[in-house]
Amino acid sequence: MGKKRFIEKVLEKERDPSVEHRSVLAEVIASLSKIPPTTRVHPWFKADLTDMRWLQINEDLGLPESAPTPLDLLDRFIEEASHRVIYKACGCRTACQCQHHPHDIGCLLMGDSALESSPSVSREVGVDEAKEHARKAVEAGLVPMVGKARVDNYIFGIKERRRLLTVCFCCECCCVSRYERYFPVKQLDEMFPRLDGIKMVVNSACDGCGDCVERCYIRAIEMKNGVAVISDRCRACGRCATVCPAKAVTIQIDDSLFLEESYNRIRSHVKHD
Repeated sequence: MGKKRFIEKVLEKERDPSVEHRSVLAEVIASLSKIPPTTRVHPWFKADLTDMRWLQINEDLGLPESAPTPLDLLDRFIEEASHRVIYKACGCRTACQCQHHPHDIGCLLMGDSALESSPSVSREVGVDEAKEHARKAVEAGLVPMVGKARVDNYIFGIKERRRLLTVCFCCECCCVSRYERYFPVKQLDEMFPRLDGIKMVVNSACDGCGDCVERCYIRAIEMKNGVAVISDRCRACGRCATVCPAKAVTIQIDDSLFLEESYNRIRSHVKHD
């Protein structure tokens, strides 16, 4: 099946309200991720070609004194990038007809390869406009996921040269990142690691309301004996802490060098300057 027809089928099924909300692409990724030979050879699943991690937007993060915030990592990439390209719309939210988040906040691509983006759906911007785009996304409640994603070369039609860094402003209901729920934990740790040094903790204030379970995009939380339990599938996106009415979920970063460590790991996979 050609790429154009494949994408058309994905969009067609996503838009069909009679079909369970699991797209053709989700089924393909879920199936392929469980086949050992495929995960060793297919570029979408090779750990040296993908390293994407969430940058928490929570205002009550526990950080070491004078430590940077996760969003400072995004600013650093924007400032260093050779080129910055903003997509005019989010393909995931558009395809899924998202009712909860704005469609006009698309991905931000950086590096030389970002210029291969089609000008009909994107535009090159400077540092200030790229930062404003990111600020607008965060204010809309969208959590950035930053790094190197090999599948994005396919999605955006850009040749793989390790010169493309992606910032996806994700909603848990529509984003392609939700397909991570079908991956084994070992692959998640390799390809979608947590931000370095981060901890998610459920404290005694948990009253078992279950809001966090419903909000978890990767199904990493379940209720046990009336309280929320976060499993090792958690990628620390921070959404559970945002929605918890009892403020029972806390996010702590103990390592003051967490940003530098994450920066160096992402840089080992992709050049953006």
